[in-house]
Amino acid sequence: MSEELSIGFIGAGKMAAAMAKGFVNSGLVKPSNLIASDPIPAGREAFRKELKCKTTDSNANVLTQAKIVFLAFKPHQLEEATKPIRDQFNNDHLVVSILAGVKLSKLNIACGGRARVVRVMPNTPALVGEGACGFAIGKSSLSTDSELVKRLLSSVGIAYEVKENLIDAITGLSGSGPAYGYTVIDALSDGGVAAGLPRDVATKLAAQTMLGAAKMVLKTGKHPCELKDMVCSPGGTTIEGIHELEEGGIRSALINAVRAATERATELGKID
Repeated sequence: MSEELSIGFIGAGKMAAAMAKGFVNSGLVKPSNLIASDPIPAGREAFRKELKCKTTDSNANVLTQAKIVFLAFKPHQLEEATKPIRDQFNNDHLVVSILAGVKLSKLNIACGGRARVVRVMPNTPALVGEGACGFAIGKSSLSTDSELVKRLLSSVGIAYEVKENLIDAITGLSGSGPAYGYTVIDALSDGGVAAGLPRDVATKLAAQTMLGAAKMVLKTGKHPCELKDMVCSPGGTTIEGIHELEEGGIRSALINAVRAATERATELGKID
């Protein structure tokens, strides 16, 4: 990008730090052009130490010093965080919200109807450059905003622009999905230990196996079922394991987890 970006975060928690670190590591923004605000001193200090950037307890300072502003606090804190600074937003601000369930219309009101707003659902693997997220652009956004947001989010993984009515579904799938993956890895590790493997070996094998399987899906373009069948030899060990997974209802459990998380994201958006 020819113009240097100035990026601010209102809220300096783990997700904000993960995204900021990705932006810096990818060369999209310099630490000197980053700023984050948080009411908790420990949160500000942790962000400052990790990113080597400015922090403040004033949300107004973020608006003054950054043109791209990420809202990175709990959804129910929207009014508390934005009401005192509502008249300080302007159309030069691109406000990117990662608040689960909070719709673009509500974000627009929170920003005084002046800023260009974008609704994003990222996930924590952005910390290691392997995030997966979706985003929806507000009506007042510029034609270049979509490309800019996609470039930022793609620096920490993959990003898809979708219609806003699909954001809650993305929350339920990829937003919450890492926790589902960790649960699967933990269970596989337990199985390895039960079969006699040392815990550290079992956990690393489980994690690498899931990583490898994910890469096979992304790089080959084959359907997961096709790849599964390639591993399942007739009368072999893998099909016996798959049978046990099906008996345990793994498919239904994962489908229900995504649906439940999606519904909860919608509920959070209704909390004033």
